[in-house]
Amino acid sequence: MAGRVSGLAVRRYLTFFSGLFECLCFAGVIYGWASLVFVLKKDNYFGSLCVNTTGVNGTHELDCSGQDEKFSLVFTIASFMNNFMTLPNGFLFDYFGTTVARIFGISIYTTGSLMMAFSSSVPDLLFPALSLLATGGIMFLVTNMQVGNLFGVHRSTIITLYNGAFDSSSAVFFVIKMIHEIGISVRTSFLFLSACSIIHLVRTFLLLPRKLIPYPLPDNYTYGITCGKSSTQTSKVALNDEKPTMIEEISVKKVPTVETPVEKTFRQCILSWFFLWHLVWLSVMQFRHIMFIGTLNPMLNRMTEGEPSLVSSYLNAFAITQLCGVLCAPWNGFIIDRLKRRYQNRGLNEQEADLQATVLSLFITALQCMLFSICATIPFLPLQYFTFVLQVLNRSFLYGGNAAFISVAFPPRHFGKLFGVVMALSAVVLALQYPCFSLVRDVLDGDPLYLNIGLALFCLFAFIHPACVFRHCRRTAAAAAAASSQDMSIHS
Repeated sequence: MAGRVSGLAVRRYLTFFSGLFECLCFAGVIYGWASLVFVLKKDNYFGSLCVNTTGVNGTHELDCSGQDEKFSLVFTIASFMNNFMTLPNGFLFDYFGTTVARIFGISIYTTGSLMMAFSSSVPDLLFPALSLLATGGIMFLVTNMQVGNLFGVHRSTIITLYNGAFDSSSAVFFVIKMIHEIGISVRTSFLFLSACSIIHLVRTFLLLPRKLIPYPLPDNYTYGITCGKSSTQTSKVALNDEKPTMIEEISVKKVPTVETPVEKTFRQCILSWFFLWHLVWLSVMQFRHIMFIGTLNPMLNRMTEGEPSLVSSYLNAFAITQLCGVLCAPWNGFIIDRLKRRYQNRGLNEQEADLQATVLSLFITALQCMLFSICATIPFLPLQYFTFVLQVLNRSFLYGGNAAFISVAFPPRHFGKLFGVVMALSAVVLALQYPCFSLVRDVLDGDPLYLNIGLALFCLFAFIHPACVFRHCRRTAAAAAAASSQDMSIHS
């Protein structure tokens, strides 16, 4: 029996670390777009859109605004698909389970990387290729976040850690940029990413469940391929009929039944104020980050007066800071888990303690976004190093906090669907980025300063959500205290 428990622990840690590797190296690569577009420009993608023009001093200049517009459209569509396709992905995950969802995700991710590999001869392949990479990558994240259920009190920390790894995977395109400078082509890099699909398949069948990982976790829960008979305490009939197969065993040991509140339906969750303000919270800050990434290249070009080596240097610094996302994100989960234990010690039940613990996380995330936006509005080149740090810190808190809040504020069986809906609806806001890019190019003469000021003010809406959650928690605590004092007076 001790050997079995030890084997379960080893498998869980293998699942955790392999999932972390998968999110870190594959899931969110499209957010490294600023590094990739630098490579694509060197390889003359959409180069025919650059035209010779005459400058104010009669000098001949190369105007590549048409090329920039094309690249902006590629990224706009991909980031929209990254969010919007989370909706069908979430339903697929909740209804058909992990195996089916991951096979679908692996298929489209591999197709996207193959398209990228052969896009040099047909640049328009960038449109479907990057969108498929985005859609498949978010499926890796969705199917891996359930691993947090295996670790009990550290659940929020692991969920935020995986989201941080998702952010840090944007550095993959930075790696492609670096090896491109020593002579390795884009085609070779993406063919290698395609071959790595074997790793995803191995994890799917050996280290993940066929359906979903439940929460709270039953005793002696196992998953993956198990050979031989199980020692889980089940009925004799079940033991006699057991065969080597892919299984997910749940102990049938009796547990005392307790009265629990009626679980909300999916419709009730969608129509709740919690969901609405959480959607606003996510959409506002996500839009700010997407606009920053999408305008970073032209912004640096303007600040450096078009010096390619200086632009490359700052892009490298930006990409390196993205690697730190996996280090920043767990702090958000640590805050939630630590506060949860403190609130439980004060007598709150697990659900209310979970919810109240998210208030500080939501507020800190909104404050970080405001500070990052203010720094981005200041046209002082060295300050952008600090902007990069704030940006990666805030994005790590944002996506990790989004997943953690949904997991604690709503029933676990709706997680995939709700995560998909909130990401899909926020994608509608992201669709505004292309008109904003056009505004910067055509009206603001390529200077995003005034747009950045407007976006900084827009971020004020993100503070509404933590205020609403805090108000709800205060009301709940007051109601509980009143009920407790009433019970005491009755008994006395």
